[in-house]
Amino acid sequence: MPAYNLPPEFRTLATLPERPRLLVVDDQPINIQTLYQIFHADHEVFMATGGEQTLAFCRDNLPPDLILLDVVMPGMDGIEVCRRLKSNPALADIPVIFVTARSEPADEVAALAAGGVDFIAKPVNPVVVRARVKTHLTLKAQTDLLHSMVFIDGLTGVANRRRFDEALQIEWHRCRRSNRPLTLLIIDIDHFKRYNDHYGHQAGDACLQQVAAGLKAGLKRAQDLVARYGGEEFVCLMPECDHPAGQTKAEELRAAVAALGIAHADSPTASCVTLSIGVAVMQPSSANTPEALIAAADAALYEAKRNGRNRVSVSADL
Repeated sequence: MPAYNLPPEFRTLATLPERPRLLVVDDQPINIQTLYQIFHADHEVFMATGGEQTLAFCRDNLPPDLILLDVVMPGMDGIEVCRRLKSNPALADIPVIFVTARSEPADEVAALAAGGVDFIAKPVNPVVVRARVKTHLTLKAQTDLLHSMVFIDGLTGVANRRRFDEALQIEWHRCRRSNRPLTLLIIDIDHFKRYNDHYGHQAGDACLQQVAAGLKAGLKRAQDLVARYGGEEFVCLMPECDHPAGQTKAEELRAAVAALGIAHADSPTASCVTLSIGVAVMQPSSANTPEALIAAADAALYEAKRNGRNRVSVSADL
């Protein structure tokens, strides 16, 4: 979406990263060196010399903000690389600019049909390539902002259920590829209906906001996600986190919210707002599913409630 179609507050918020991450893909070192010299002063520039290396880099690292991709390469060509990127939900939004010596209209059509956002002929003009990269990075930042707004819970400011559902699928497949565990916490505010009945719904909304802020502050890793799951329930999704670490983090979050000291005069559990937390850890594989992880965490939450609330319950090994 062009910047002039965005409301003013979106234009100011949709800012570029301080040092955008570019991935330059070309089988000729001289071409990589040329683009590196153009961008290295104010961008993080990464390099790949083939299609498989490009896909592996994007899968196994923080994805780049933009890819400058050659078309003609041995093995997998740039067109196929772009198609595979666009077929992966976790990578499909990375803008791809083709940089190639081919300049026939049919080549440009093929590149754009594969999902490229632009097509630049070699040899590159530094001024032109910088301007086009800046344009597409700006468009990407605006798109990311609008995308994030769709996935934010309007009351608490943390991710919403839709964002959690998307993240669960992405992290499930990522942890399955890397053979690493995935941890899920399902969190319930104890006796929240009684809180609402006693203090009123405005106070209830403020309580949800404070709890959400406390949970978000307690997750220190960038890859961890806290989301409002529905009503007074929250979830925390923590990739590459094992049983001991998951239980420890759950206990930290429970203690952090209790330490907020939000008065709950009508709670039979404690004089302040407390949490019950169910923890499940699973090694994603073909033998299990994301839904099984949710069911295990939910069962653990039920166990925490059954045993008196204001506690953490951990599911057995899955």
